Amino acid sequence: MEAKKEETAMRWTPFLILLPLGLGAAACATGDAAGGGTHAAVAEARLEPYECGSISRIHVFGDVFLAGQPAPEDFEHARDGGIRTVVNLRHEEEIGFDERAVVESLGLNYINIPFKAPEELTDAVFDRMRELLNQAERPILVHCSSANRVGAVWIPWRVLDQGASLEEAVLEARTIGLRSPVYEQKARDYVASRLGGS
Repeated sequence: MEAKKEETAMRWTPFLILLPLGLGAAACATGDAAGGGTHAAVAEARLEPYECGSISRIHVFGDVFLAGQPAPEDFEHARDGGIRTVVNLRHEEEIGFDERAVVESLGLNYINIPFKAPEELTDAVFDRMRELLNQAERPILVHCSSANRVGAVWIPWRVLDQGASLEEAVLEARTIGLRSPVYEQKARDYVASRLGGS
């Protein structure tokens, strides 16, 4: 049991060693974990595929993990790998277990910002996700069922808070899992409204 737990946690460890320095080759070569406590290195990050337990779709960008639905045991693996905050974009009744109880029992921060129907994806949801991506204790794991919703909320943060182009952010969102044209349009409209466009 301990050996299996250690093996799974090791899947997270090489990445987490790099967090303070971003994903640079020097950090990879040295494994140096020294560095400041800021998140400035996120600007140098790239979206990369990742693996954790049984999660079917997961990508990482700096110290932000973007995923489909984790199983209960995946949260333990994530905790052991360093995750501090879990953001769930699903309604609690969509999940077949008490995710809040599982996550909080592991000592992690749990935040639920549920939306599913297109009309539930409001400016308030985008505002809150931007706030969390900027301020929540990291590393952070953001998930929904298939990463479709995760991709939608990714777009405004990348453009408005990280300085990516809209098309770059949309491409990343589709890579993460965005499939809904309605979600994508809502994200585009939100960005345009914040940039003063039509």
